[in-house]
Amino acid sequence: MLNTGTFLWQIVSSVIAFFFGALFHFIFEMAGGWKPLALIGAVNESTWEHLKIAFWPMFFLFLFELVGKGKKPANFLLAKAAGIYLTPALIVLLFYSYKMLFHTHNLAYDITIFFCAILAGNILSWKLLLVSPLSAAKGTGAVAAVFLSVIVLSFCFFTYFPPHIFLFRDPRTGDFGIISGGY
Repeated sequence: MLNTGTFLWQIVSSVIAFFFGALFHFIFEMAGGWKPLALIGAVNESTWEHLKIAFWPMFFLFLFELVGKGKKPANFLLAKAAGIYLTPALIVLLFYSYKMLFHTHNLAYDITIFFCAILAGNILSWKLLLVSPLSAAKGTGAVAAVFLSVIVLSFCFFTYFPPHIFLFRDPRTGDFGIISGGY
């Protein structure tokens, strides 16, 4: 059974991920458009880039936990992968829902959605860590590792080669991907 420290860690890691996500929003621009930082930093104002700045802090915190001391539950990879996938899914769902309902854009809503999606992803991870039947299922760790690899590769690849669909379009400029001349 996981202790209350595990729950507390999910809350603390949500706050850490939120603040690093805020930093990652501006890091590419602050570094003068240095292309290697495009992997973790937002290169424009598209929805995709906002998903990326939520993903990377959560993924780095997952790696920190993975290499940290202590025995991991058998469903650790599955729990973390599920939380990491839930976060961008919620951002997309909530962002486009409020835009459709209210026909407006609101920065306060965006920031709230960003934090709540990170928190929900971490709480899902925590809840799944508590579920014992998952620990007996064979292959869940391998499936989770494949899913984590797919999302990592997607964020890396689509940063430099974005498809020309709405999710990747900068609403300010209409451009896709790294805008020449920096942010």
